[in-house]
Amino acid sequence: MFTSPKVIAGLAGISALALLAGCEKPPENMVKVPKGEFTMGSNEVDKEAKALQYGDRRPWYANERPERKVDLKAFHIDRTEVTNRQFHEFVKATGTPAPPHWTGGVYPQGLDEHPVVLVTWAEADAYCKWKGKRLPTEAEWEKAARGTDARKFPWGSDFDTKKVNTLGEYGGTVPVGTLKDGVSPYGAFDMAGNAQEWTADWYKPYPGNDFNDKEYGEVSRVVRGGGWGGMGHYSLSVYVRTSFRNTANPLSRYDDVGFRCVWP
Repeated sequence: MFTSPKVIAGLAGISALALLAGCEKPPENMVKVPKGEFTMGSNEVDKEAKALQYGDRRPWYANERPERKVDLKAFHIDRTEVTNRQFHEFVKATGTPAPPHWTGGVYPQGLDEHPVVLVTWAEADAYCKWKGKRLPTEAEWEKAARGTDARKFPWGSDFDTKKVNTLGEYGGTVPVGTLKDGVSPYGAFDMAGNAQEWTADWYKPYPGNDFNDKEYGEVSRVVRGGGWGGMGHYSLSVYVRTSFRNTANPLSRYDDVGFRCVWP
Protein backbone atom coordinates (compact mmCIF):
# COMPACT_ATOMS: atom_id res chain seq x y z
CA MET A 1 0.00 0.00 0.00
CA PHE A 2 1.49 3.34 -1.05
CA THR A 3 1.67 6.16 1.49
CA SER A 4 2.60 9.63 0.29
CA PRO A 5 5.45 11.61 1.87
CA LYS A 6 2.84 14.13 3.04
CA VAL A 7 1.00 11.46 5.00
CA ILE A 8 4.22 10.07 6.47
CA ALA A 9 5.33 13.53 7.61
CA GLY A 10 1.97 14.25 9.13
CA LEU A 11 1.86 10.98 10.98
CA ALA A 12 5.41 11.30 12.28
CA GLY A 13 5.12 14.87 13.51
CA ILE A 14 1.70 14.73 15.07
CA SER A 15 2.17 11.24 16.50
CA ALA A 16 5.35 12.37 18.25
CA LEU A 17 3.52 15.28 19.85
CA ALA A 18 0.69 13.01 20.92
CA LEU A 19 3.11 10.55 22.48
CA LEU A 20 4.83 13.29 24.45
CA ALA A 21 1.52 14.66 25.61
CA GLY A 22 0.42 11.22 26.78
CA CYS A 23 3.51 10.30 28.79
CA GLU A 24 2.25 11.46 32.17
CA LYS A 25 -1.46 10.69 32.11
CA PRO A 26 -3.85 8.85 29.81
CA PRO A 27 -5.66 10.77 27.09
CA GLU A 28 -9.23 11.85 27.71
CA ASN A 29 -12.26 9.60 27.22
CA MET A 30 -10.48 6.40 28.14
CA VAL A 31 -11.22 3.93 30.94
CA LYS A 32 -8.67 2.08 33.01
CA VAL A 33 -8.37 -1.70 33.01
CA PRO A 34 -6.37 -2.70 36.11
CA LYS A 35 -3.46 -5.12 36.03
CA GLY A 36 -4.01 -8.75 36.91
CA GLU A 37 -5.42 -12.03 35.67
CA PHE A 38 -8.63 -12.65 33.81
CA THR A 39 -10.23 -15.66 32.11
CA MET A 40 -9.64 -15.65 28.36
CA GLY A 41 -11.28 -17.93 25.82
CA SER A 42 -13.97 -20.56 26.22
CA ASN A 43 -14.28 -24.32 26.65
CA GLU A 44 -17.77 -24.41 25.17
CA VAL A 45 -18.52 -26.97 22.46
CA ASP A 46 -21.01 -26.75 19.61
CA LYS A 47 -22.37 -30.25 20.31
CA GLU A 48 -25.31 -29.92 17.90
CA ALA A 49 -23.15 -28.55 15.06
CA LYS A 50 -25.32 -25.44 14.90
CA ALA A 51 -22.59 -23.51 13.12
CA LEU A 52 -22.80 -25.83 10.12
CA GLN A 53 -26.59 -25.50 10.07
CA TYR A 54 -26.22 -21.74 9.86
CA GLY A 55 -23.57 -21.97 7.16
CA ASP A 56 -20.66 -20.81 9.28
CA ARG A 57 -17.21 -21.64 7.95
CA ARG A 58 -15.90 -22.96 11.28
CA PRO A 59 -17.46 -24.66 14.32
CA TRP A 60 -18.52 -22.26 17.04
CA TYR A 61 -16.10 -21.97 19.97
CA ALA A 62 -13.40 -24.14 18.31
CA ASN A 63 -10.88 -21.30 17.97
CA GLU A 64 -11.57 -20.00 21.50
CA ARG A 65 -10.16 -23.06 23.29
CA PRO A 66 -8.65 -23.68 25.70
CA GLU A 67 -10.03 -21.35 28.35
CA ARG A 68 -7.11 -20.10 30.40
CA LYS A 69 -5.88 -17.42 32.79
CA VAL A 70 -3.97 -14.50 31.25
CA ASP A 71 -2.09 -11.90 33.28
CA LEU A 72 -1.94 -8.36 31.86
CA LYS A 73 -0.39 -5.07 32.85
CA ALA A 74 -2.74 -2.17 33.50
CA PHE A 75 -3.83 -0.20 30.44
CA HIS A 76 -6.47 2.28 29.30
CA ILE A 77 -8.93 1.72 26.48
CA ASP A 78 -11.13 4.17 24.60
CA ARG A 79 -14.52 4.53 26.25
CA THR A 80 -16.18 4.31 22.83
CA GLU A 81 -15.39 3.23 19.32
CA VAL A 82 -13.61 5.89 17.26
CA THR A 83 -16.25 8.08 15.61
CA ASN A 84 -16.55 9.60 12.15
CA ARG A 85 -15.95 13.03 13.67
CA GLN A 86 -12.72 11.89 15.33
CA PHE A 87 -11.46 10.09 12.24
CA HIS A 88 -12.22 13.16 10.12
CA GLU A 89 -9.76 15.15 12.25
CA PHE A 90 -7.11 12.54 11.43
CA VAL A 91 -7.93 12.66 7.71
CA LYS A 92 -7.61 16.46 7.63
CA ALA A 93 -4.40 16.55 9.65
CA THR A 94 -2.49 13.82 7.83
CA GLY A 95 -3.85 13.74 4.30
CA THR A 96 -4.95 10.15 4.74
CA PRO A 97 -7.65 9.26 2.18
CA ALA A 98 -11.16 9.30 3.63
CA PRO A 99 -13.26 6.13 3.73
CA PRO A 100 -14.71 5.49 0.26
CA HIS A 101 -18.33 6.15 1.22
CA TRP A 102 -17.55 9.70 2.38
CA THR A 103 -18.33 12.37 -0.21
CA GLY A 104 -15.60 14.91 -0.90
CA GLY A 105 -13.70 13.69 2.14
CA VAL A 106 -16.66 14.34 4.45
CA TYR A 107 -18.69 11.68 6.25
CA PRO A 108 -22.48 11.49 5.67
CA GLN A 109 -24.53 14.12 7.45
CA GLY A 110 -25.81 13.17 10.87
CA LEU A 111 -23.22 10.44 11.49
CA ASP A 112 -20.79 12.52 13.55
CA GLU A 113 -20.93 10.26 16.60
CA HIS A 114 -21.40 6.97 14.80
CA PRO A 115 -18.38 4.64 14.75
CA VAL A 116 -16.19 5.07 11.69
CA VAL A 117 -16.37 1.98 9.47
CA LEU A 118 -14.98 0.92 6.10
CA VAL A 119 -11.43 1.58 7.27
CA THR A 120 -8.59 -0.86 6.69
CA TRP A 121 -6.51 -2.31 9.50
CA ALA A 122 -3.55 -0.09 8.51
CA GLU A 123 -5.72 3.05 8.65
CA ALA A 124 -7.01 2.10 12.08
CA ASP A 125 -3.47 1.40 13.25
CA ALA A 126 -2.24 4.73 11.85
CA TYR A 127 -5.03 6.66 13.59
CA CYS A 128 -4.17 5.12 16.97
CA LYS A 129 -0.48 5.93 16.51
CA TRP A 130 -1.36 9.49 15.50
CA LYS A 131 -3.19 9.83 18.82
CA GLY A 132 -0.20 8.44 20.73
CA LYS A 133 -2.05 5.17 21.28
CA ARG A 134 -2.19 1.75 19.63
CA LEU A 135 -4.66 -0.96 18.66
CA PRO A 136 -5.51 -3.38 21.50
CA THR A 137 -4.21 -6.92 21.55
CA GLU A 138 -6.84 -9.64 21.60
CA ALA A 139 -6.19 -10.22 25.29
CA GLU A 140 -6.53 -6.53 26.15
CA TRP A 141 -9.73 -6.24 24.19
CA GLU A 142 -11.27 -9.31 25.82
CA LYS A 143 -10.38 -8.29 29.35
CA ALA A 144 -11.80 -4.81 28.79
CA ALA A 145 -15.02 -6.41 27.52
CA ARG A 146 -15.58 -9.16 30.08
CA GLY A 147 -13.73 -8.20 33.26
CA THR A 148 -12.43 -10.79 35.71
CA ASP A 149 -15.62 -12.77 36.29
CA ALA A 150 -15.58 -14.53 32.90
CA ARG A 151 -18.88 -12.98 31.84
CA LYS A 152 -20.29 -14.04 28.50
CA PHE A 153 -21.38 -10.54 27.46
CA PRO A 154 -20.03 -7.15 28.60
CA TRP A 155 -23.07 -6.67 30.87
CA GLY A 156 -23.33 -10.21 32.27
CA SER A 157 -24.31 -13.76 31.39
CA ASP A 158 -27.68 -13.34 29.68
CA PHE A 159 -28.20 -12.08 26.14
CA ASP A 160 -30.37 -8.96 26.04
CA THR A 161 -31.39 -7.30 22.78
CA LYS A 162 -31.94 -4.00 24.60
CA LYS A 163 -28.25 -3.81 25.45
CA VAL A 164 -26.69 -4.47 22.04
CA ASN A 165 -27.05 -3.28 18.44
CA THR A 166 -26.73 -6.55 16.54
CA LEU A 167 -30.11 -7.56 15.17
CA GLY A 168 -30.23 -5.06 12.34
CA GLU A 169 -33.11 -3.30 14.07
CA TYR A 170 -31.46 0.09 13.56
CA GLY A 171 -30.47 -0.62 9.98
CA GLY A 172 -26.84 0.19 10.68
CA THR A 173 -24.64 1.71 13.35
CA VAL A 174 -25.96 3.94 16.13
CA PRO A 175 -24.17 6.79 17.91
CA VAL A 176 -21.50 5.40 20.23
CA GLY A 177 -22.67 4.91 23.80
CA THR A 178 -26.36 4.87 22.88
CA LEU A 179 -27.06 1.54 24.59
CA LYS A 180 -25.80 2.50 28.02
CA ASP A 181 -27.00 -0.66 29.76
CA GLY A 182 -24.60 -2.68 27.63
CA VAL A 183 -21.50 -1.09 29.16
CA SER A 184 -18.52 -3.29 30.10
CA PRO A 185 -17.29 -3.77 33.70
CA TYR A 186 -14.76 -0.96 33.24
CA GLY A 187 -17.11 1.51 31.58
CA ALA A 188 -16.45 0.87 27.87
CA PHE A 189 -19.45 1.07 25.52
CA ASP A 190 -20.39 -1.00 22.47
CA MET A 191 -17.97 -3.84 23.10
CA ALA A 192 -20.78 -6.05 21.83
CA GLY A 193 -22.48 -5.04 18.60
CA ASN A 194 -22.55 -1.72 16.73
CA ALA A 195 -19.21 -2.20 14.94
CA GLN A 196 -16.82 -5.10 15.10
CA GLU A 197 -13.36 -3.88 16.06
CA TRP A 198 -9.89 -4.41 14.63
CA THR A 199 -7.29 -5.74 17.06
CA ALA A 200 -3.51 -5.71 16.76
CA ASP A 201 -3.19 -9.49 16.43
CA TRP A 202 -2.94 -11.88 13.53
CA TYR A 203 -5.41 -14.76 13.66
CA LYS A 204 -3.42 -17.57 15.25
CA PRO A 205 -4.26 -20.51 17.53
CA TYR A 206 -4.20 -20.04 21.28
CA PRO A 207 -1.53 -22.05 23.15
CA GLY A 208 -2.85 -25.61 23.43
CA ASN A 209 -5.57 -25.15 20.80
CA ASP A 210 -6.22 -28.37 18.84
CA PHE A 211 -8.51 -26.95 16.14
CA ASN A 212 -7.03 -27.22 12.65
CA ASP A 213 -8.05 -23.95 11.01
CA LYS A 214 -6.49 -23.37 7.59
CA GLU A 215 -6.87 -19.63 8.14
CA TYR A 216 -4.45 -19.58 11.09
CA GLY A 217 -1.33 -17.58 10.30
CA GLU A 218 -0.38 -14.06 9.26
CA VAL A 219 -3.12 -13.62 6.70
CA SER A 220 -6.16 -12.35 8.63
CA ARG A 221 -6.43 -9.99 11.57
CA VAL A 222 -8.72 -10.72 14.49
CA VAL A 223 -11.81 -8.56 14.87
CA ARG A 224 -13.87 -8.62 18.03
CA GLY A 225 -17.26 -7.66 19.42
CA GLY A 226 -19.76 -8.52 16.68
CA GLY A 227 -21.43 -6.03 14.36
CA TRP A 228 -24.77 -4.33 13.91
CA GLY A 229 -26.06 -6.78 11.32
CA GLY A 230 -25.10 -10.11 12.85
CA MET A 231 -23.14 -12.55 10.71
CA GLY A 232 -24.32 -13.25 7.19
CA HIS A 233 -28.07 -13.68 7.17
CA TYR A 234 -28.21 -14.55 10.86
CA SER A 235 -28.07 -12.51 14.02
CA LEU A 236 -27.20 -14.77 16.90
CA SER A 237 -25.97 -14.05 20.38
CA VAL A 238 -22.95 -16.32 19.86
CA TYR A 239 -21.34 -13.67 17.65
CA VAL A 240 -21.38 -10.91 20.27
CA ARG A 241 -19.95 -12.95 23.14
CA THR A 242 -16.84 -11.51 24.77
CA SER A 243 -14.72 -14.52 23.77
CA PHE A 244 -15.88 -14.74 20.15
CA ARG A 245 -13.07 -14.47 17.59
CA ASN A 246 -13.83 -13.32 14.07
CA THR A 247 -11.38 -12.65 11.26
CA ALA A 248 -11.01 -10.06 8.52
CA ASN A 249 -8.65 -9.33 5.65
CA PRO A 250 -6.55 -6.37 6.87
CA LEU A 251 -6.54 -4.85 3.37
CA SER A 252 -10.32 -4.91 3.05
CA ARG A 253 -13.06 -2.56 4.24
CA TYR A 254 -16.27 -3.63 5.97
CA ASP A 255 -19.40 -1.67 6.75
CA ASP A 256 -19.59 -3.18 10.24
CA VAL A 257 -15.90 -3.04 11.27
CA GLY A 258 -14.42 -0.09 13.15
CA PHE A 259 -11.96 0.15 16.03
CA ARG A 260 -10.91 1.69 19.32
CA CYS A 261 -7.45 2.35 20.77
CA VAL A 262 -5.53 1.57 23.98
CA TRP A 263 -2.83 3.40 25.92
CA PRO A 264 0.04 3.21 26.74
